[in-house]
Amino acid sequence: MTEPLGVLRRHCYIVIAAMAFLTVIDLFAAQALLPALAERYGVSPRVMGLAVNSTTLGMAIAGLAVAVIGWQGNRRRAVSFSLVLLAVPTLLLAVAPNIEIFAALRVIQGLIMATAFSLTLGYMGDKYSASIVKGAFAAYITGNVASNFFGRLISVAIYDNAGLGSAFVSLAALNIAGAFLALYLFGKEQPRVAAVRVGPAWREQLADPTLRPGFLVGFFVLFAFLGVFTYMNFHLTRAGFGLTMAQLGLIHFVFLPSIVTTPLSALLTERLSHRVALSLFLILAMAGLPLLLSDQVFYVAAGLCLVAIGTFAAQAAATGFIGAAARDNRNAASGLYLAFYYIGGLSGTATIGWLYDFSGWSAAVGGVFASLLLALWCASKMQLRPVVAAGDTVMDSDGGTRHSQHA
Repeated sequence: MTEPLGVLRRHCYIVIAAMAFLTVIDLFAAQALLPALAERYGVSPRVMGLAVNSTTLGMAIAGLAVAVIGWQGNRRRAVSFSLVLLAVPTLLLAVAPNIEIFAALRVIQGLIMATAFSLTLGYMGDKYSASIVKGAFAAYITGNVASNFFGRLISVAIYDNAGLGSAFVSLAALNIAGAFLALYLFGKEQPRVAAVRVGPAWREQLADPTLRPGFLVGFFVLFAFLGVFTYMNFHLTRAGFGLTMAQLGLIHFVFLPSIVTTPLSALLTERLSHRVALSLFLILAMAGLPLLLSDQVFYVAAGLCLVAIGTFAAQAAATGFIGAAARDNRNAASGLYLAFYYIGGLSGTATIGWLYDFSGWSAAVGGVFASLLLALWCASKMQLRPVVAAGDTVMDSDGGTRHSQHA
């Protein structure tokens, strides 16, 4: 007996959100430990920020690999194996003797994380209809937000009570739990037909003027997000604020509203065009930046909350746009988007870290503002190509109408 559409939809979203939570929790949980890690290895905030966020380099490489190569094996087993494998570098982080080995382990984590998630999306795309999978990106971002919030709280709480090593051991345990969860949530996968040649697909997607603005928005959104949430850890633990690690953990409650607002943002995007909704989300994030310059913790926290809500909603809208705009080989388009997104995160870590080290927090916030402004400009160029039958009158993504002369 076929399952009702509502049941299938809920199952799809649960799988996506759960896998997102358990695959990227290592990325965000370590960011909450940045001041302690910088002290452990005796390096500057910029160097430590790059080492921790070098995970995004591995994720970008894996995204490109998915776009160029694809995958034709059993993804249920592959995702479970990936999460078991992810626990290995996570455990080794607890005993990494120097910053170089720490960074190398983070790159390996990124390779495995992005592979596991890309395979999850591919599995859901094959198993369920496009109408169900359409909301998968918002579900992914929701799981992403949850990992931001709970991952940071978990790592700080364990660090306070048992030290850095125990924090990474606990994260490895969550990776193992994710492997078993994937086996439970993923149903039996049907045999797949032979793969079509995908080599040129990524080049076609990259050359597509409809998709390029979406790729660039992804780049600038994570550029801004990591620029803020990497170095705010150092800003709030230094003179003027002097928060302890435990107090810094409480600051991470700024992610809590995003768990609610991110799925709601998908509803707004459905009512408006991707371009308009995305522009609103980016403006909201920009509105939080002046508050980050305050010398009052309450106002800084309010600013961080606005940045989180805006950037997470923007990411959901951008990924949804890529899924809707890529008519052929969505795997290649999604892989390219992830590559741009994570390269943007690493670039933001490096650029904003340089500004923070040499010119202070105000300059860092200015750099984030510039990146969001560029994202807003790219969003203004986003427009879907309507698919219509001959003679139909349709509405473009910007709200205008036109008459179709051909199928």
